[in-house]
Amino acid sequence: MTSTCSRTTYYRVRRKIQRTRMSVVQLSLALVACVSSLGVSAFGDEPRFVDNSLLIAPEYPCTWPSHPFPRFAIIHSRTIGPESVYNVDTLLIDGNTGTQLDVPPHSVARPELKREKSGPLGLAYTDKIEPWQFGGEACVVDVRDLLDRAPKGESPLVTPQHVERFELQHRQVRFGDVVLFRSDYSDKYYQPLPEGRRYIADILDRKAPGYPDPNPECMEFLGKRGVLTLGTDSASMGPLPDLAEPTHYAGLKYGMIWTEGATNLHELPATGAFYCLLFPKHADGPYGEGRAFSIVGGSLPKRLIEACRNKRAVDLSPTLKPKLPLTSPGIGTGNHRQVYLKIDFLYSDYLDMHHHGHLMDSMAGTHLVPPAFSLPADDKPIPYAPEVRGWLEEYEKKYGKRGSSNQTAEQVPIDWTCGEAKVIDVRSLVGSTNPTQWPSSPEITIKHVQDYESKAGSVRAGDVVIFQTGHNDKFLREPADNPAMWIDPLRGKSEGWPAPGPDLIVYLKEKGVRCIASDAPDLGGVDPKRALMTYWALGSRQMVGVEFLVNVDKIPAKQAYFMFAAVKVRDCHGGPGRAIVLY
Repeated sequence: MTSTCSRTTYYRVRRKIQRTRMSVVQLSLALVACVSSLGVSAFGDEPRFVDNSLLIAPEYPCTWPSHPFPRFAIIHSRTIGPESVYNVDTLLIDGNTGTQLDVPPHSVARPELKREKSGPLGLAYTDKIEPWQFGGEACVVDVRDLLDRAPKGESPLVTPQHVERFELQHRQVRFGDVVLFRSDYSDKYYQPLPEGRRYIADILDRKAPGYPDPNPECMEFLGKRGVLTLGTDSASMGPLPDLAEPTHYAGLKYGMIWTEGATNLHELPATGAFYCLLFPKHADGPYGEGRAFSIVGGSLPKRLIEACRNKRAVDLSPTLKPKLPLTSPGIGTGNHRQVYLKIDFLYSDYLDMHHHGHLMDSMAGTHLVPPAFSLPADDKPIPYAPEVRGWLEEYEKKYGKRGSSNQTAEQVPIDWTCGEAKVIDVRSLVGSTNPTQWPSSPEITIKHVQDYESKAGSVRAGDVVIFQTGHNDKFLREPADNPAMWIDPLRGKSEGWPAPGPDLIVYLKEKGVRCIASDAPDLGGVDPKRALMTYWALGSRQMVGVEFLVNVDKIPAKQAYFMFAAVKVRDCHGGPGRAIVLY
């Protein structure tokens, strides 16, 4: 079979096989090679999103179990009721949680340390990796024959021969590919505790065979092929008990990044799917929690693969660090959201660096607004404050029932927050409000969208509408109590950022839009009543928001595909994540 195999050839081969006595192995190889060469269109004309991420929840083995790695925790800081109109969460999360990312400084020392493993890549932290490297064409290397085939406490090894076996059946791997090692390990063993101890803890205690992983020679092989992005559905890319660091360094010294703890790789074809890992942009992170997904079918995967291969990407998320004003200080004493904090632990003398996690509001930096943020979980009466009860009566009289929802971040399909980018420039609204009416935000109206449509074409179902206000690009700067970003607008000392009203939400829903985004701190604006009505309109219409973007002015006017994915935390009423555009 050649790579030019067509559908006609495919059916001709199948008929030939039926007339002959080809072995099962020969039949499988022939059909797989032919289907693979047809590309993702052989798996359907419409793109299908596959979630390749593990669920993060306290009863799952989502964190590294050894001392002193911190346990994951979610704190429901505020719930909808007399004191809050929103559900507000705080996360204690370490970068080694759930489906996660490794980058070169995990093993490569900084240049100034002048160690044997020092080099420029020792500075390639999670906030420095270019977004084109996050994704590419998935090349799924099947290593299921290694699962559980090792002594207790030891990992069966993926070798260069396993990659060569893949190449013999499909094609040679190269730059722009994401090589994924599929053993189905996480699919089988990532379970709630105590059964979930089999995922990592039982291996460390030498009670069970280790997870399959590449040896250093395999990493060298891939590095010389030009592959810069990898993934495994094992808990780590490091074979146990003693090859974890050699394997890490063998790959990371080439500038590789990779996914650890992927899952559902069985839903991908051997080649042709687009695979991506998005993650919060923590400053100076040697690793980080993330959200992995794939797109199979239609023409979209090929388009995104080519964008990554040709380094056509725009990063739309700000760097997260404690010195920046990343979360709302609220209006009035005691109403602030959890400030973003870095928590150091477990010092590495060789790297002169602490491992670290974060205590953070679930809406720090670029984040998701799911329906459950502003809607109660059921239709039972809510004891809102008297003023808010009046707002609700006014809202329901004009827009219909507020409704209820338990759709938290992990339940929002990834395809809701991905789509063609429609950037609507509303910077002309800045300075349009009367200072005597502050705190107030200029309202983005239906007319602003219609004016855009008259010039750029209609907004369509599945598009992601992005409002360009310029606020974050102008005011997101140190220190963390910088008043221009949040404090002055919220307290009526300066104008608020432009924000859509509920009428516009209704209009966009009628057009089939699921997701709206903004480069402002939030979509609500600084008027509490107007903000709540906007969020009620979003939630009640099963729409979501992506807030706190930057660099929106760098998005091309045409053929720009927006992608955002939130970390898959169960019962989270926000959702930290990363937004990029591929073009």
